[in-house]
Order: sequence, then structure tokens, then C-alpha cells
Amino acid sequence: MQKDRLKSLLQEIQSGEIDIDNALQKLHDLPFEDIGEAMIDHHRALRQGVPEVILGEAKTAEQIANIVQHMTEHGDNVLVTRISSEKAEILLNNHSQGEYNSLAQTFSLQQKPFEDLGRGKVLIICAGTSDLPVAKEAAVTARMFNNQVEELVDVGVAGIHRLLAHMDALREASVIIVIAGMEGALPSVVGGLVDVPVIAVPTSVGYGAAFGGVSALLGMLNSCAGGITVVNIDNGFGAAFAATRINRRRES
Repeated sequence: MQKDRLKSLLQEIQSGEIDIDNALQKLHDLPFEDIGEAMIDHHRALRQGVPEVILGEAKTAEQIANIVQHMTEHGDNVLVTRISSEKAEILLNNHSQGEYNSLAQTFSLQQKPFEDLGRGKVLIICAGTSDLPVAKEAAVTARMFNNQVEELVDVGVAGIHRLLAHMDALREASVIIVIAGMEGALPSVVGGLVDVPVIAVPTSVGYGAAFGGVSALLGMLNSCAGGITVVNIDNGFGAAFAATRINRRRES
């Protein structure tokens, strides 16, 4: 339940538009709803500002569909990450207004219109085309969390002039997410050019000595550019969530 819905309910009680019994029924599943195979945290939007997100990996299609159905009944936007096209097809059959991003492996269902809650743009920078799946996961997540998002693709250090051609975008961003594999050098470059928070995401892209993203992770953790925050390997979702918290305007 979002804050605006809770405020509206309290106002209806105060004005007499709804009685106590009906109000209690509406609050029955707050803070969570036990559906047997999952306990849906409807209170999360009040605590963290965004609804619970479903990790589709390792869940069956039936489990995901059941959780999504209960979440949609509460009127919230729904985001499922790490979901295969086969599982997403079942969701699309049930929710035709939903959208599956095959590159990001995300299913999103937007029931509420976009409301810009950020202090500025979240800029997502992708070192190479091979890093795009992680970058797209970050982009979809950041947009579902009501951020303005701009994306720069294939601007890695092998051709640094490609990044430098977009200095205006770097200067205008409120938060920057930098996604790179191989040796993971790009966040250090970006961190030395800007005065806003930089979140680095190592990817599992690279040849043998990349060790599935460990080389990029260690390179980012050892960055000589101060103030860079590093999330886990391939964790575009986590980077977008962190960027949202940094970028979110405080309510007066």
C-alpha cells in the first residue's frame, strides 16, 4: 500500500465515507499477505518507497503468476526480474498490458502513471554491447521506481573518445550507474570526471582471466577515483535501487 492510498483511506474514515469495518477489511493484508507459497510484503512501499520486486529466477511460472496476481489486486506497479521468456509468456497471457524485456529479462506491469520522484536524471552508462543485459535490467528497474533515465551504450575505455563526446549528459546527471566487464576500468574514468554519486556494476563479461566478473569487481573496489560505490556482479537491479534512494526527493 502506497502512502497516498493510506492517507486517502484515513481521510475517508475521518469524513465518514467509509466505516470502520470496511476500513479494517482494506487493512487486513497490511503489512503482508500470506498466500501459502509466499508472504507478499505490501508494507514495503511505505517503508522503502517502492513495492516489493519479484525475483523470477528459480521460481516456477505458477508461483510467479500467483504472486503477480495478488500484487496487481492491490493496484501497485509490478516488476519481475530474471524471468525467462517462457515464464513471461504466461504472465502476458494473464496481463496483456504488461511488458517483457527479453534483453533485461524483466516483466513489468505499470498500473499507475509515471510520477517523477527524483531530483534529476539517473544516467546509465554501459561499457560494451555485451554488458547490455545488465544495463537494461538497471534501466527498467530505475524507470519502474519513478526515475528519469538516460542511457549511454558502448562507450568503454577501448575508445574513450566515445564517452567524452557525451560530457553534457555526465554533467547533467544526478546519479550515474556505470556497467562494465573485462577489467572494469570505466567507473574509475567516470568517477574522475563528475561530482555526483557513481555506482559501479561489474559484469560477468570477459575472457578467462575475467573470472566471471571477479576481475571487474576487484578492479572497481580498488578504484583510484574516490567515492565510487560498487554492487555485486551483474546486479543491475541493486544498482538501480541504490540510485533511486540517492536520487529520491524528500517529502516536505
